[in-house]
Amino acid sequence: MIICKSESELRLMREAGRIVAETHRLMAQAVKPGVTTGELDEIAEKYIRSQGAIPSFKGYNGFPSSICASVNDELVHGFPGSRKLNEGDIISIDIGAQYEGFHGDSAWTYAVGSVTPEVQRLLDVTEESLYAGLALVKPDVRLYTVSHAIQKVIEAAGFSVVREYVGHGIGADLHEEPQIPNYGIPDRGPRLKPGMALAIEPMVNIGERYVRTLEDNWTVVTQDGSWCAHFEHTVVVTEDGFEITTILPEQTEA
Repeated sequence: MIICKSESELRLMREAGRIVAETHRLMAQAVKPGVTTGELDEIAEKYIRSQGAIPSFKGYNGFPSSICASVNDELVHGFPGSRKLNEGDIISIDIGAQYEGFHGDSAWTYAVGSVTPEVQRLLDVTEESLYAGLALVKPDVRLYTVSHAIQKVIEAAGFSVVREYVGHGIGADLHEEPQIPNYGIPDRGPRLKPGMALAIEPMVNIGERYVRTLEDNWTVVTQDGSWCAHFEHTVVVTEDGFEITTILPEQTEA
C-alpha cells in the first residue's frame, strides 16, 4: 500500500529533509584527500543529533554507522571507518535523518579533488538522470514513466543501470511502498497522487550493470571493478508537480 502523507506529516518530512541537506553541505566541505570515511560519519552524526533528529541508518537492520560511505567501485552501503580518501577518488555518501518520526533520505557522489574526465562524466550523467526523472513527477503520471526517463539518460551516455537496487517510498518508515526502479516501460506502474513521498535514486556503473555484496553482507561493489555513482533526493508529489524535501532553499535543480 502506498501511503499519502498529510500536511502535518509533510511538515515533519520537510524538516527531516532540511537536516539531511544541511548534512550534505557539511560533507561537501569535508570531503578532501586525507580525510577518513569514519571522520565524515562523525561529522554527520554530530550534526544530525544537534538538530534533534536521529540518524536513520544507524542500527537499521544492524547497520553500524550514521552514513553509508561508498568509495570508487563501491555502489552502496559502504561502512565508514579508517579508510582515507585519495586525490581522484569518488565517494557516494547516503544520509538519512528521522525527525519526530519521519524520514528524509538523500545520497550524493562527491569528487575527491580532481577526477578523470570519464569519472566526471559519470557524476554529471547520474545527476542529470535524477533530475530527468524528477521533472516528470506530477499527479496521474505512472511511476515507471519516471523510471524510463532515468534509464534513457544513463544508457544514452553509454553507462549501465543497476537493477538489483531501487528507490522507494518514504515516510514514517525509511522504506515504504512503492519500489522505484531506475529502468522501466513508460505508462506502467502505479499512478502518482498528491502526498506521495518518494526517494528516487539512480545508481549507475561505468561498466557492466552487475554488482555483488562483500563478505560484510552490506557493501555492494561492481562485479567488474568499474566505478559507480549514486544520487538521490526525497520528493513529495504536489497538486501540480513535485517538491524536493532534501534540498536547501538557495540550491536549485540541475
